Amino acid sequence: MSEMQQPAAEKKQVIFSGIQPSGTLTLGNYIGALRNFVKLQNDYDCIYCIVDEHAITVRQNPADLRRRCLELAAIYIASGLDPQKNLIYCQSHVSAHAELAWILNCFTYMGELNRMTQFKAKSAAHADNINAGLFTYPVLMAADILLYQTNLVPVGVDQKQHLELCRDIAQRFNGVYGNVFTIPEGYIPKVGAKIMSLQEPEKKMSKSDPEETYIALLDDPDTIRRKIKRAVTDSDGEIRYDPENKPGVSNLLSIMSALGAGDIETIVADMQGKGYGELKNRTTECVINALTPLQSEFKRLIADKGYLQSVIDENAQKAAYLANKTLRKVQKKIGYAPRG
Repeated sequence: MSEMQQPAAEKKQVIFSGIQPSGTLTLGNYIGALRNFVKLQNDYDCIYCIVDEHAITVRQNPADLRRRCLELAAIYIASGLDPQKNLIYCQSHVSAHAELAWILNCFTYMGELNRMTQFKAKSAAHADNINAGLFTYPVLMAADILLYQTNLVPVGVDQKQHLELCRDIAQRFNGVYGNVFTIPEGYIPKVGAKIMSLQEPEKKMSKSDPEETYIALLDDPDTIRRKIKRAVTDSDGEIRYDPENKPGVSNLLSIMSALGAGDIETIVADMQGKGYGELKNRTTECVINALTPLQSEFKRLIADKGYLQSVIDENAQKAAYLANKTLRKVQKKIGYAPRG
């Protein structure tokens, strides 16, 4: 077959995901998201945005926000994401996010935003700062996704409603102006454990909860030991997997299994006759062994802020090129005057 007859390389699907630099990433974020991201980078065009514009819907200390943006970039890379294969950049460095969000605001109805359960929850949590940005947060999220003609969006339960709104906005716009936006689908990893709070094992581990309820990715070994030692179990002393009746014990088993200790049935069989102290000790060692390489690489990266800055600068330029292709098409469709 001649070179002219060679089939064109199949275009990879685009995955977009964003994490706010507004708190400490947890073991749950690592197991449920970051670790899965690494597995995707060879098969998809992956865009991992540091969504600092979303973060300011809650008041932030400026110095802390700047620091956490670089730290999140370092964590992304330390977890195994190659900045040459993935776009790792700050949302605020690509102005197309905010520009498209304004346009999409004009294609989103108040009633749709009023139904967003996360707005209601965050309004209750931040009653002294119920701002318009918090209300229109899902529209900015839609702009984030649609700018890159995204095919797949990794979503947890708390973001499914926002993705549905994004799809509705895209279909509404396409219905008026033609096939402008790709309609994104939710991406659910094939394998993934849901990691629960150490103190309230009926609810998901969250960085917005008190510190003792979660293991932070950068917790030192002594802190990890202390937190797991204090983790809630129950009073019957039997090690078995039963999330409904034994959520605390089941959570520790899930953590061990997710970090490579074997399937849950094997771990339970191996732990027969042993107490909760041994279960916690083994869980602790699994967590420390899993996080030590990431933490070592993070320390190396964060010491080289010039390198990290160069990564997010270069990646922002690449992201802006892609985003502006979509934005210019949208601006032309709605009738903005052409640029000279």
